[in-house]
Formats: sequence, structure tokens, C-alpha cells
Amino acid sequence: MNRRERQSAIIDLVRERALSTQAEVASALGESGFEVVQTTVSRDIAELGLVKVRAPSGRLVYAPPGTTDADRLRALGAAMRRYAMAVEAAGPLVVLTTPSGYASALAQAIDEAAHPAIAGTIAGDNTIFVAARDGGSAQSLRDELSGYLLQGAA
Repeated sequence: MNRRERQSAIIDLVRERALSTQAEVASALGESGFEVVQTTVSRDIAELGLVKVRAPSGRLVYAPPGTTDADRLRALGAAMRRYAMAVEAAGPLVVLTTPSGYASALAQAIDEAAHPAIAGTIAGDNTIFVAARDGGSAQSLRDELSGYLLQGAA
């Protein structure tokens, strides 16, 4: 077994199965005839640029890079609906309010979504500052993020 074959097998496995952890990837590789340790899987995941996306079950699973933009935005929408209580533009920033203790989880989901209009986030306990990229406006970003809160509302 060489690295290229193992990494090709990893790509095939994450396309076929919902694998959430490095241990699950290592186990699936073992079932496919590749004996690996977790550190090798960790290195392979980083080299392959695998990302985590939300599966239809709601569970975060590994996925190949480049095929997940829509999935990342869906995951962002799900996180916004789950955690965000208010969205407000404040100068060049968008301020999100969450229940106490949930700002970090939402900020991580925003960062992982790699939204092209978002430069980054800073999270406190129940507040997140979202910085729009140069050329973008906080108002349009606020409108988009607010839209996620309304999805699925009856």
C-alpha cells in the first residue's frame, strides 16, 4: 500500500459513507485492507484538504474539498437557525446574538462555511462580531444572515 492508494481510498470512502471522526476513517480503511494508525489518517485528511459538512442526518461528516460549497452554506444556515437570536449591522460589522454559551459554536460554523463575503469572526459568550470582506457591506451580509433565520419558518 502506498500513500496515493490510501488517500484515493479515503476519498472514495468519504464519498460513499458518513464518516465523522479520524477513528471512523481509520476503521473504514482497515475494512478496505489498509492498516493505518490515527496519526497517518490525520495527516492524510490534512493533505487531502477534507472538510466537514453537515449530512442530511445533521451529523458533521468528512467530505472532499471543492464539492461542498453548497453543503457548507447549508450547514451555516442550520447553525444560524439553531443558535442565532438576533442579527444586526453595526458599522462595518454584523453583530449576532446567541443564547449564553453558544456564540463560539456559531462562530466556528461561520468560519467553517468559508463564506466569500466574510473575513472572520470574533466570539464572546453570547455575541459574535462578523467582519465583512473589503468591498462587501455589513448591511447586505446582515440581510443574508437574517434570511437564514427565516428559512423553514411557517
